[in-house]
Amino acid sequence: MWIPTEHEKYGVVLASFRGTVQHGLSLEIGDTVQILEKCEGWYRGFVLKNPNAKGIFPLSYIHLKNANIKNKGQFETVIPTEDSVITEMTSTLRDWGTMWKQLYVKNEGDLFHRLWHVMNEILDLRRQVLVGHLTHDRMKDVKQHITARLDWGNEQLCLDLVPRKEFSMVDPDEISVTELYKLMEHRHRKKDTPLPASTHHLFVQMKSLMSSNLGEELEVYFSIYDSKENRPISERFFVRLNKNGLPKSPEKTERQCTLFVDLGSSDLRKDVYITVHIIRIGRMGAGEKKNVSNVQYRRPFGCAVISIADLLTGDSKDDHILKVYTCNTESEWYQIHENIIKKVNARYNLTGSNTGLAVSLQLLHGDIEQIRREYMVLFTRGVAITKKLGFSDIIMPGEMRNDLYVTLEKGEFEKGGKSVARNVEITVFLLDCDGQVLKNYVSAGSGEPAGDEFHSFVLYHNNSPRWAEQIKLPIPVDRFRGSHVRFEFRHCSTKEKGEKKLFGFSFVPLMQEDGRTLPDGTHELIVHKCEENANLQESARYLKLPFSKGNLPGNNQAVKTTKESFWITSFLCSSKLTQNGDMLDLLKWRAHPDRITDSLSKLKEIDGSEIVKFLQDTLDTLFGILDENSQRYGLKVFDSLVHIINLLQDSKFQHFKPVMDTYIESHFAGALSYRDLIKVLKWYVDRIIEAEHQEHIQQVLKATEYIFKYIIQSRRLFSLATGGQNEEEFRCCVHELFMSIRFFLSQESKVASPITQTQAVFLKTFPAVYCELLKIFNVREVANFVRETLGSLPVIAHADCPLEAVKLQCIAKTVESQLYTNPDSRCILLPVVLHHLQMHLQEQKDLVMCARILSSMFSLIRKDGTTEVSISEEVDLIVESLLGVLLRTILEITNRPQPAGTALRLQFQDVTGEFVACLLALLRQMTDKHYQQLLESFSNKDDLRDFLLQIFTVFRILIRPEMFPKDWTVMRLVTNNVIITTVLYLSDALRKNFLNDHFDYKVWDSYFYLSVIFINQPCLQLETFSPSKKKKVLEKYGDMRVMMGCEIFSMWQNLGEHKLNFIPAMIGPFLEVTLVPQPDLRNVMIPIFHDMMDWEQRRSGSFKQVEAKLIDKLDSLMSEGKGDETYRELFNSIIPLFGPYPSLLKKIERETWRESGISLIATVTRLMERLLDYRDCMKVGEVDGKKIGCTVSLLNFYKTELNKEEMYIRYIHKLYDLHLKAQNYTEAAYTLLLYDELLEWSDRPLREFLNYPMQTEWQRKEYLHLTIIQNFDRGKCWENGIILCRELADQYETYYDYRNLSKMRMMEASLYDKIMDQQRLEPEFFRVGFYGKKFPFFLRNKEFVCRGHDYERLEAFQQRMLNEFPHAIAMQHVNQPDETIFQAEAQYLQIYAVGPIPESQDVLQRDGVPDNIKSFYKVNHIWRFRYDRPFHKGTKDKENEFKSLWVERTTLTLVQSLPGISRWFEVEKRELIEMSPLENAIEVIENKNLQLRTLITQCQARQMQNINPLTMCLNGVIDAAVNGGLARYQEAFFVKDYIINHPEDGEKIGRLRELMFEQAHILEYGLAVHEKFVPQDMRPLHKKLVDQFHLMKSSLGIQDFPAYVRASPVHFTNGSPRICRNSVPNAISPDGARVIARRSPLSYPAVNRYSSSSLSSQASNEVSNITGQSESSDEVFNMQPSPSTSSLSSTHSASPNVTSSAPSSARVCFSGSPLLSDKHKHSRENACLSPRDRPCSAVYPNPQDPTQRMITHQIGENSLPRSDPNLSTPEKGSPARNMRPLSPVPTPRSPQKTSIQSFTPSPTECQSSGLVSNSPVLSGSYSSGISSLSRCSVSETSGTEAQPSEHMLTTSTSSGSDELTRRENKTPPPYSVYERTNSRRPVPLPHSLSVPVSSDPPALPPKPHQLRSGKLESEGRRASEQGPRPRPLPRKVSQL
Repeated sequence: MWIPTEHEKYGVVLASFRGTVQHGLSLEIGDTVQILEKCEGWYRGFVLKNPNAKGIFPLSYIHLKNANIKNKGQFETVIPTEDSVITEMTSTLRDWGTMWKQLYVKNEGDLFHRLWHVMNEILDLRRQVLVGHLTHDRMKDVKQHITARLDWGNEQLCLDLVPRKEFSMVDPDEISVTELYKLMEHRHRKKDTPLPASTHHLFVQMKSLMSSNLGEELEVYFSIYDSKENRPISERFFVRLNKNGLPKSPEKTERQCTLFVDLGSSDLRKDVYITVHIIRIGRMGAGEKKNVSNVQYRRPFGCAVISIADLLTGDSKDDHILKVYTCNTESEWYQIHENIIKKVNARYNLTGSNTGLAVSLQLLHGDIEQIRREYMVLFTRGVAITKKLGFSDIIMPGEMRNDLYVTLEKGEFEKGGKSVARNVEITVFLLDCDGQVLKNYVSAGSGEPAGDEFHSFVLYHNNSPRWAEQIKLPIPVDRFRGSHVRFEFRHCSTKEKGEKKLFGFSFVPLMQEDGRTLPDGTHELIVHKCEENANLQESARYLKLPFSKGNLPGNNQAVKTTKESFWITSFLCSSKLTQNGDMLDLLKWRAHPDRITDSLSKLKEIDGSEIVKFLQDTLDTLFGILDENSQRYGLKVFDSLVHIINLLQDSKFQHFKPVMDTYIESHFAGALSYRDLIKVLKWYVDRIIEAEHQEHIQQVLKATEYIFKYIIQSRRLFSLATGGQNEEEFRCCVHELFMSIRFFLSQESKVASPITQTQAVFLKTFPAVYCELLKIFNVREVANFVRETLGSLPVIAHADCPLEAVKLQCIAKTVESQLYTNPDSRCILLPVVLHHLQMHLQEQKDLVMCARILSSMFSLIRKDGTTEVSISEEVDLIVESLLGVLLRTILEITNRPQPAGTALRLQFQDVTGEFVACLLALLRQMTDKHYQQLLESFSNKDDLRDFLLQIFTVFRILIRPEMFPKDWTVMRLVTNNVIITTVLYLSDALRKNFLNDHFDYKVWDSYFYLSVIFINQPCLQLETFSPSKKKKVLEKYGDMRVMMGCEIFSMWQNLGEHKLNFIPAMIGPFLEVTLVPQPDLRNVMIPIFHDMMDWEQRRSGSFKQVEAKLIDKLDSLMSEGKGDETYRELFNSIIPLFGPYPSLLKKIERETWRESGISLIATVTRLMERLLDYRDCMKVGEVDGKKIGCTVSLLNFYKTELNKEEMYIRYIHKLYDLHLKAQNYTEAAYTLLLYDELLEWSDRPLREFLNYPMQTEWQRKEYLHLTIIQNFDRGKCWENGIILCRELADQYETYYDYRNLSKMRMMEASLYDKIMDQQRLEPEFFRVGFYGKKFPFFLRNKEFVCRGHDYERLEAFQQRMLNEFPHAIAMQHVNQPDETIFQAEAQYLQIYAVGPIPESQDVLQRDGVPDNIKSFYKVNHIWRFRYDRPFHKGTKDKENEFKSLWVERTTLTLVQSLPGISRWFEVEKRELIEMSPLENAIEVIENKNLQLRTLITQCQARQMQNINPLTMCLNGVIDAAVNGGLARYQEAFFVKDYIINHPEDGEKIGRLRELMFEQAHILEYGLAVHEKFVPQDMRPLHKKLVDQFHLMKSSLGIQDFPAYVRASPVHFTNGSPRICRNSVPNAISPDGARVIARRSPLSYPAVNRYSSSSLSSQASNEVSNITGQSESSDEVFNMQPSPSTSSLSSTHSASPNVTSSAPSSARVCFSGSPLLSDKHKHSRENACLSPRDRPCSAVYPNPQDPTQRMITHQIGENSLPRSDPNLSTPEKGSPARNMRPLSPVPTPRSPQKTSIQSFTPSPTECQSSGLVSNSPVLSGSYSSGISSLSRCSVSETSGTEAQPSEHMLTTSTSSGSDELTRRENKTPPPYSVYERTNSRRPVPLPHSLSVPVSSDPPALPPKPHQLRSGKLESEGRRASEQGPRPRPLPRKVSQL
């Protein structure tokens, strides 16, 4: 039985559990679980990261942990009792774990590895904490490391900032909002700006000296030198180098490295240098021979300098190579460093070009303890400390130093009987009072241990040497008295012996008889002469002698006049000894009582560092004197005390304050002093007002704090001693003192008067007195003192008065003091504090300080049960005084423009945050009672209205994303919690006061607006949070969006008829709310939506406003959410809004207005689908078809369904930009044309819009025209550009703007030149089907035709599509998919090539039109595309397959012609017809005849560079016919059985026969032409062809041509066979209309007899289908003909029809066989394979099949069967280029030759449907063609047809009107200027076709400009025939 657990509540999973048992819960190792019940070794519970999934798991898998339980019972929560840092660490590492893996996926390797390293560190530290063996200090350090790493990781991963107090996370409910804000800000600032360090240290490591002329040991001295003051500021650091220039003791790092400590910030200047002096130890002259002398001397070598400022800029750890210089004359050595710094080049030069000193230099920042912690290695391995000369900037108490620095400056010596000057060396000894040398107290510098003596360096032959060598004498204080320093002078001989001879000495005692030390400064010492054997050991003898010329008695002139002198400079740095006699006099005041007044007066002149050395002694002295005679010395002692107290305010000595505090607490004994101190202090205060000079009084008031400390301590000592006597007298004195203070504070005076400054001085120190007063007086008494004192201040002074700021600082310190924290005193002080604050806030002054005070006040207010009443009263007071002014302040500072300076901006931001935190803290403390009192306090509704508007506005400001930094989620959640609580209170006031008669739109609107933006805040979108974060937020606050949504609903219901005021204004905002993916919120909001529609219907009877607002809002949401992933989710959620919920749709269906409602929802839903797609496609990336396609979809929707002109134009420009980016210039031009067409040539002014300036409509249209022309030019669509050039030229002509007219005509001419001169590539077209539910709405289950890029073939296109849709599956067949594919949750792509069906047949078939022009019409303005599939119907005749070979032809009609505003358009209509074998045969022969004519014409016109194409074509037809090609057709269709069984085909059989005869006639002529041009080496082939042709004629039974052929011989222009364009054989079509009648739409669609160029293109189609590449005609020609019969070759060769007439390599199976016979269904799977990969089959013939007998080397092995017997093998796949077209028209029977040509307008005329009419895509290469199934184009009306009858014209017109109707109902309007009047339809027959047949030759076509009027008339007439066509878009937005 399952029993609820009592203590076993929380545990960690020890091993993974799969949960395979019934009700089992799967667990992963490390999961934390909450346990609910247990039963026989099993627990039931859930994993904390997924609390919804509950189940059972084994007890043994869980390690139990202690935990506290909150809310015991069903909704209990478990909180682990472990250390909060551990808990946080665990949850954070879990969150990081998932994100860490994502970093790897996103390829952010650097952060991935760094985070991994940090996670491991945290885990190691966690183990240390869990073990629990750490000391308290170590635990603190570990936690600090942990939290630092957690914060670093959170920052790197953009997670939230965690507020902490002493390493633990803070619960926002446990502290006030102001405290929380301070914590957040502190952590944010700490993260942002570390404080600059005030102390710096320089690390120096000597590496080596590099020089070629070494060989002697060296001494290197480093020091820091101030060039401004020309003095060193540090001791010297001394390193010994060996003869190789390397450190002499490499194992002792402390002898190579040093730290120059305690450099102040002022020392890091450009003029502070590191100087390096190098001394060599060896012979006197550097070049002397070794055997001259063995004595070693110290001699100058070189000097180097580097500025400290250089270390601040460079990489701090770089090694530096310093150049070493030497002086030109040795006497300048003492100042060589100065010369180098000042760059006095004449006095020094380089020691050698390759000499350099290698040192490592690094600046470290922070105090020395911090450096010890951070650079522990330095100190553990050893580093010498080099001190500053003198104390550092800050002197610490307890710092012990007693260093005497002596600098050997210079000497003046006599020659001493020598002919040359002496070589002087000084030896320095330190001796004690007994004359004994003190050992190890003479130091040349840090780094080397101190020695017993020091030898100076020697300057060669110099009687006035200058050394400037510094030595340090670290003498203990106790040995100072009586010690002296002796300097011995020796002459160093350079002779062989090299001896040093003593010739004199000097000495100096270190302490004078009165106890003063040797004063700092330069001393001129007397040089006492002596000999080498002089006994200097007995110092007593010479100590009696004078030592310095400065202190000689006046009568000792003999010594004064001596020429020999020696100068030293001494400097004492001692914390115990003094050189000041006044100081000693004061301390020994009892010895000289008469000097007391003098000593007290001189105290102020003594240096501060001397006073703090003897601080305690000095204070004892002062109070001793006061006790001795207070009457006489009281004032003097008081002034001296004030001086000492104020001395400690100096930053240099501030660390001595604790010393004074300790003195007062422990050593001070002046029990009677308080009387004198109070008396003197009061005397000074009373004199303030009358005194002229306030400076001294201000000094007294500055010291108030410590004076009170002495007064209070003195009184306590007196009370202890006397048992509390004179208490009343003391209190009385203090009260009187405060009365005097209040009186002087209450004085109002001018702004800068001295009294004001004195008041300010007092207020600064006053708060420090409170604590002292509390030691004697009780809390209330002190509070009253303070209240009265602060209350006596003038309330508001002048604007610039310094007192104001100081007054606030005083109040701030009061609020932060111990006094204010006590509730008893707080209630006394609060009113006066609030009074001052209110005044300042109203004046908007000193806001930073006001914010600080408020923050401190609110930090003290806690919801503490014991003081609930007092807190409530405090809150009352604060609300009454400050709430209104606080709101105004926040509004003021947030609306104020931000200052430019960074510091000011930071301050601005800080103060805003502070005030916001204060407001939130106040609102959080307010209860029902407070709100009730607040609302009752408003005297009228206007005040209440203003208050509500104000607070709603402030709340909106608080919700702004920029209010807090991005990672302050904790603060934002607290803010939102306070806002929603307050809004719930205030909504009642809104309902009670502003409904019905008192309705106020502004307040309600503000309320709703606030609610909407509250719900839409990013920080409340829980769906975007991690599961753990979401759980925490829900547990703490719930889903605040739902709460606010319920409140909106409740308020909306209360509005009643006032709802109409918010329609349609609130539709957009409420829609935003509905888009939030929260089901509960949506359920709450949907009824409001329905309600709005209902009220709108009642009011106006329609939803126009609702619809308009919805659409605008949806689009604006789209543009707002750019790049934001969350918006994808938001938009997805609108579908449910209108879908499966208790939804709007269901509600609407119950209404009377259901139809219009459902229509509205359908429109919005469709728009939503498109917007969703747009949102998805517009993600960052390259422009692809998806982006363009979905923009087109949206653009069409705005135009056709919504009629939103402005949105339509916006999306036109978005699409235009996309095309430009993708370099689709033609499409870009068509796109911009859409906007151009909306404009007229008028002077109407247009407003500024998008990137267009304010201009007239004419100017904008002109600009658009020019831009479009430019894009058509770049896209090589020059014909379209010409039309626009003409239109623009007409406008210029109208306005007589001949300058621009000229330019335009030149531009037009240049476009004509480009048509003729430049080559254009013809693109291929591909049909793409998108099947499956995973595609975007605008593609889903639709088929499109796409215009390929230049050079793009099927394989490349297919790969591009698969790249665009990486999840799509390519379908391996071309059959129409079934419903399962349509409904699949996947993406399927079906791609194959299709061929264009050009509309402009008359242009293509006109003779003499260059290919450059025709190429445009082949691939432009194409509406229809097709592909063919051969199949066998009925039984298949193995002997002759053509009897049963049918062709299934599919024609695809698009919604728009290509090219257009997109590279692809949707297929609107799919037509399927079947062509009988006979019709197929007729079409094949017709096409072959056309091809032959073309080649013959081209050959005659010398357009062909070689004759090979004609040769191959002739060979293909003649050889195939000989081998049985045409014979197969005869066998199939001319036999009696076929004629009997198909009586209806009589005419067609006749037609086939005519074509055969015609072909024979053309061949005969072609052979004649061939003979004329054939080269000599091909003569044998020509002869063979002639022979075979005769065989062919006889096989056809032709002895001579029939009469109708003879009567109307084939007429060739220029001697080539040509048939008149409109002539028709009379025997077949006597009335000229039976051709059309013969070819019914079902069985034989109107054959499009292509010009030769079409045939040539067909040929290339086949070649590239078969071979996958273009082969040269020579290659194909050189192949041997197949021995197979013509039947076989024709059976298995591909026809252009079958391969769907696509131009090139696309003609493989994609275009070839959409439906195959069952026998060969397996070949469907190969449809997507490349031609080389496909297997053989019926479609791809099998060489082993005896019926096929296909030779394996045959090129056409992959081609499709087609009924053309006239083909032999070699001809297949042959390319032909640059064919000149021939008109393919059958000969008429009548002898009369009809030569009326069809009228063909110029390519640039508007006759052929203008810019958007269509033409085929052709490739310009050819194949044999007869057997090719890749080309048989269909066109309803063809220029090659015979004269159509009126009946046919009617049919054509009706079909056009059908299309018009269809287009108006289903498709977007056309996108061309020319389509406004012309519906898309077959090209109308020109007028010339309807005139009676005449024998007159045709006139030349009229010039384009002459046709313009005729064109307009004919267009008008045509338009009237078709019925009126509406304008695409009514003009709505007049200013666009």
